[in-house]
Amino acid sequence: MEPGDLIEIERIKQLKARYFRLMDQKLWDEFALLFTEEVEQSWQSAPGEPPAGARGRDAVVDFIRGALEGMRSTHHGHMPEIEITDASTAVGTWALHDYCTAGGETVFNGAGYYRDEYAKRDGRWLIHRTHLEAEPF
Repeated sequence: MEPGDLIEIERIKQLKARYFRLMDQKLWDEFALLFTEEVEQSWQSAPGEPPAGARGRDAVVDFIRGALEGMRSTHHGHMPEIEITDASTAVGTWALHDYCTAGGETVFNGAGYYRDEYAKRDGRWLIHRTHLEAEPF
């Protein structure tokens, strides 16, 4: 690892922090700016279930928006393991805890891991691929 990699890793951490915050605040226009146009996303909400997902920025945002419609959510990403693979790509793994409610009732209280690929475009890190393996408590 080069010293400059630490700056890039911090930038990626900031990107993922915005991902969680903007998703929970349902700021979908800003949220969309976190992804490459050709982003690929998949979620496996429980072991043994086939992953659901989407491809392309608009489809990914629509998928996540639909999954959280009518709910209040809090997503926390922890313990990032980020590796800069070259000047414009990186990979990362994040532990996740999420809590979602609707009508005052708990809908989901879960945990899992995000496995992400990042791309640096026009000097900015973006999420290029993201896969969530989750397991409800």
